Amino acid sequence: MATTPEEDADVRAGEPDGEGTAPDDVPGGRNRKRGVLATLPFLGIGLADIVLLLFWGIEPLWGFAILPPILFCSVLAYIVFSTDFLHDRT
Repeated sequence: MATTPEEDADVRAGEPDGEGTAPDDVPGGRNRKRGVLATLPFLGIGLADIVLLLFWGIEPLWGFAILPPILFCSVLAYIVFSTDFLHDRT
């Protein structure tokens, strides 16, 4: 039985016949939903910490001083979770 070029590409890519993947789950692509769901709790805790510091009456400068590391770590975590960066390292 002859195959089409599309079927050959699917076999070479390691996908079984008849099973496709959703656009967010494409290998090498981004899974944005997973990245947001994994990062959102940590970002929320960091922002809640800033609000707590400001309500305690600490200088607002301290609240803004810890904001960049919180945002940086959140963006870094989003990139790792959305691109499946550590998938091939096991």
